[in-house]
Amino acid sequence: MVVIYKQMIQVQKAVINQRKLYLFLLILLCNAGAYAQQVKTVSDPADWVNPLMGTDSKPELSNGNTYPAVGTPWGMNYWSAQTGGMGDGWMYTYSADKIRGFKQTHQPSPWMNDYGQFAIMPVTGHMKFTQDARASWFSHKSEVSKPYYYSVYLADHDVLAEMTTTERAAHFQFNYPQSDSSFIVIDALDGGSYIKVIPNENKIIGYTTKNARSNPVNFKNYFVIYTDKPFALARTWHGKTLAGADSLELMAKHTGAIIGFKTTKGEKIHLRVASSFISFEQAELNLKREIGNNNFETTKQKAHKSWNDVLGRLQPEGGSSDQIRTFYSCLYRTVMFPNKLYEADAQNKVIHYSPYTGKTMPGYKFAGTGFWDTFRALYPFLNLMYPSINKEMQEGLINDYKEGGWLPEWSSPGYADIMVGNNSASVVAEAYLKGLRGYDINKLYEALVHGANNEGPISATGRYGVKYYNELGYVPYDVKIDENAARTLEYAYDDFAIYQLAKELKRPQSEIDLYKKRSQNYRNLFDPATGLMRGKNKDGSFQSPFNPFKWGDAFTEGNSWHYSWSVFHDIQGLINLMGGQKKFVSKLDSVFLLPPVFDDTYYGEVIHEIREMQIMNMGQYAHGNQPIQHLIYLYNYAGQPWKTQYWAREAINRLYKATPDGYCGDEDNGQTSAWYVFSAMGFYPVCPASDQYVLGAPLFKKMVLHLENGKTVSINAPQNNATNRYVSTLSYNGKPYSLNWLSHKTLLKGATLEFKMQATPNKLRGTRQADFPFSLTNYK
Repeated sequence: MVVIYKQMIQVQKAVINQRKLYLFLLILLCNAGAYAQQVKTVSDPADWVNPLMGTDSKPELSNGNTYPAVGTPWGMNYWSAQTGGMGDGWMYTYSADKIRGFKQTHQPSPWMNDYGQFAIMPVTGHMKFTQDARASWFSHKSEVSKPYYYSVYLADHDVLAEMTTTERAAHFQFNYPQSDSSFIVIDALDGGSYIKVIPNENKIIGYTTKNARSNPVNFKNYFVIYTDKPFALARTWHGKTLAGADSLELMAKHTGAIIGFKTTKGEKIHLRVASSFISFEQAELNLKREIGNNNFETTKQKAHKSWNDVLGRLQPEGGSSDQIRTFYSCLYRTVMFPNKLYEADAQNKVIHYSPYTGKTMPGYKFAGTGFWDTFRALYPFLNLMYPSINKEMQEGLINDYKEGGWLPEWSSPGYADIMVGNNSASVVAEAYLKGLRGYDINKLYEALVHGANNEGPISATGRYGVKYYNELGYVPYDVKIDENAARTLEYAYDDFAIYQLAKELKRPQSEIDLYKKRSQNYRNLFDPATGLMRGKNKDGSFQSPFNPFKWGDAFTEGNSWHYSWSVFHDIQGLINLMGGQKKFVSKLDSVFLLPPVFDDTYYGEVIHEIREMQIMNMGQYAHGNQPIQHLIYLYNYAGQPWKTQYWAREAINRLYKATPDGYCGDEDNGQTSAWYVFSAMGFYPVCPASDQYVLGAPLFKKMVLHLENGKTVSINAPQNNATNRYVSTLSYNGKPYSLNWLSHKTLLKGATLEFKMQATPNKLRGTRQADFPFSLTNYK
């Protein structure tokens, strides 16, 4: 029995050892798998982009409200497959199953809609030209979407459609079946358009005047189209009517053309297309200059390279495939808007169409951005990574002011009457303060002062309610000026931006002091009883009854819990108003702890921004809209930077993914994407009109920034992973660094940041007052 017992023990030990070995091997295998999933280097960033990110959207719920744009960075034109109806801001939605055409677009968001648009569609079988008749079923399984190339199989027509672009031109390749009835439909859209078919040149020309929002003067988008195959048939149409065979030129409310061919199976017909806001001759010049005799593949390769050159300035390493894909998909969105609206004439001089005068003018012009969104992170990102393009944008703003009398707060392509604030002040001041030179900054300063002290022809230029603001220090609640508290808070920050620029330009001291004083106007809306910002009546009493969960009313697309933190330039002043650091942090915590309740009575319905906050399961934190996006970084001002590190990683992980439902609200012209890109780098520009970026924690094990001046910034965090989200220590160029912020000017000299990451918060680092970021209250 003893022998048998000993044998049994030996067997059990052997089994246990085998299990241990199996477990050990399993762990090794899992670790190897995890290691294999890490992306070490990215050689072709453009191919990591998913342009479909954010396209699964609708008016009731935005997962980005994007469309798969094919173009080049900041290109004058983009192209997109069109699933929506003519004039529908939701031009492409992932849930759709039919394509109506391929549309040239300048649309910044569905809420702004489009301008300078026309569509092209291959058709077979019959001359079907109306948007519903020509539409074809398609599947995402037969769709390829890249920043520089798009293709899709149009099932009803048995055509593989492909397109690629330049800044102002496009190249199409349509692969047809064998048919004696193959067609291409050109739709100049409604709103007033013109079309002319020139068969002996294989050419169609036309213009569209359709635009939304800004009513530009004498607006026309001229286009020219060439095919590489002679027309067997040529017709024009208007509305739903096919014109007579001898009517090859039409001007009407809604015009278009049809050209026809006989095709063999697999035959490829190519279109070379270009447009201009100036003239047909300029469109021809744009086509000759940008495509010329290049074939489709050459155009595609050049577009591919243009994206890689721009996206490749940032090189993340040591992230998962999903993280790399999300990073580059967001970066793609940050370098799309605003569009270049300038062109080069025959002498290669830069010229542009002016939406204010209707004339052709010298110099740069950009359009398609709203500063209420983009002053927060998009323009700071340009100043750090792509300052030369922002220099062109600043020159464009000078032309806006000279030609229109005001700086645009929303350019689409002229002055659009939407959103609040005078945030051109931040965009202008920040660019100069961060080192941009070589343009007339004094003219821009003149424009800022003009805008800060006058109401414009529409409420979204200048400052609506400025008389009250300058006299009382706030825009009153009870004087029939909507979103008054939001206006006051943004004007106060904008005054800080003007103050900063005035100092830099050595303006008279009285002028400097005036804007510094006005930058403190945020204090006038702070309610000590609730510890929040609140609308105030003309007589000095607070608006009542007060519901901090009420969206709109005194605020813009948010409530008091969202807007009370909009003191970008003086967080210490806000901390003092709230009763000190402990109460301030408690208030910040409350944003995430409160339930996502809301009062929608101002709107009379649940607007999509409310719904997006409600379903994100992050309390009152409404990252899907801009006013609160900086809040996560405010813990750095009160000695608890580890909470910034925690919540930044939570937002990155939970609110972004390179999928059709990948955003948590409107992407908005690069702003929401710029938040992600900055946060993945490990810092964020809470106060753009200062020199500082506020620290969070990097997402990747390594990130290299290739700055335009030839310097590099290396951000290293080798222990970084899903668990190690907290910063243990940080060294800057080899020296211990305890500050909760980085200097823009210092980063431009090149830097190496070494983050040591760990799984638990370091509650000692960054807790001294001396470590905190800039606040005007502390400035001497």
